[in-house]
Amino acid sequence: MCGRTSCHLPRDALTRACAYRDRQGQPRLPEWRDPDRYRPSYNKSPQSDSPVLLSRLHFEKGADSSERIIAPMRWGLVPSWFKEDDPSKLQFNTSNCRSDTIMEKRSFKVPLGKGRRCVVLADGFYEWQRCQNTSHRQPYFIYFPQIKTEKVSAAALTSSSIGAASSPEDWEKVWDNWRLLTMAGIFDCWEPPQGGDCLYSYTIITVDSCKGLNDIHHRMPAILDGEEAVSKWLDFGEVSTREALKLIQTSENITFHPVSTVVNNSRNNTPECLAPVGLEVKKEPKASGSSQKMLQWLATKSPKKEDPKTPQKAEPDVPQWSSQFLRKSPFPNKRGGAGCLERWLKQEKEEEPVAKRPHNQ
Repeated sequence: MCGRTSCHLPRDALTRACAYRDRQGQPRLPEWRDPDRYRPSYNKSPQSDSPVLLSRLHFEKGADSSERIIAPMRWGLVPSWFKEDDPSKLQFNTSNCRSDTIMEKRSFKVPLGKGRRCVVLADGFYEWQRCQNTSHRQPYFIYFPQIKTEKVSAAALTSSSIGAASSPEDWEKVWDNWRLLTMAGIFDCWEPPQGGDCLYSYTIITVDSCKGLNDIHHRMPAILDGEEAVSKWLDFGEVSTREALKLIQTSENITFHPVSTVVNNSRNNTPECLAPVGLEVKKEPKASGSSQKMLQWLATKSPKKEDPKTPQKAEPDVPQWSSQFLRKSPFPNKRGGAGCLERWLKQEKEEEPVAKRPHNQ
């Protein structure tokens, strides 16, 4: 399942992170709908508003379905047919939707049939691993592997230069920071029986966990990995429901690290929620084939590789982390992980305003 996410980027930065190309291949930035409802947060829970991508055609008749809108929506789908006057009276949990029963439940089948597909945006999501023989549950932050890029000058990231970016080289520099996790979702529009504003809400589609995450939890969000997958899922005007559902599958392109239990309380909204922490291991793992491979990988592919001739130095500012704390070794990832996250968090803390606490939590 997926019951907690992080999406802390300021609105302008989030917009740049969602840069795309339309059907004609022209570079575009998505436009916002109800932008004032967006509240950045390191710790988003169901019932709060989160940003989602969706086709402009949902709001404007005759629009190109490949063009995109970002809209804050309530996490936890309220079906359009719900008759009560208060959405909190909904008797079942709709924050997640299982892919294997999506066509069996009216709450999800109806909006899906209407093409109401969206992409839920997040830095990543949290999941809790049950520790054997104890009541303790260890939280993990799970996200796309990150690729190290050169920092772009502030001038290259101003609104005016974004609008003027015409060459491929300029456009690639619009956003080169943290890669957002793009999760497949379904949304619906509920109108209060007594009248009033429509409520837009969404659910995250889940699938069986990949091999690497299976020891943490048996379910994970359906991740749309890459621009082509995102485009097909959103473009309901050109891509049928049958074709779109082929995109809903387990992804191995994921990485993770343990985080502090401070994230357990949804009222806590600080960078500490997703910062890597170290875990103590009381017993050395047995020398099975999988653990040997993991220990080898840790020695050669750690966030900072030391010269064997140089004595190792302690790095108190960089929390040590490793997937070796799981009982089974996850699929090793060769791209940047927690080290990249630490640099990113430090940079965000220095350059960006402190995220506001989300409403409705």
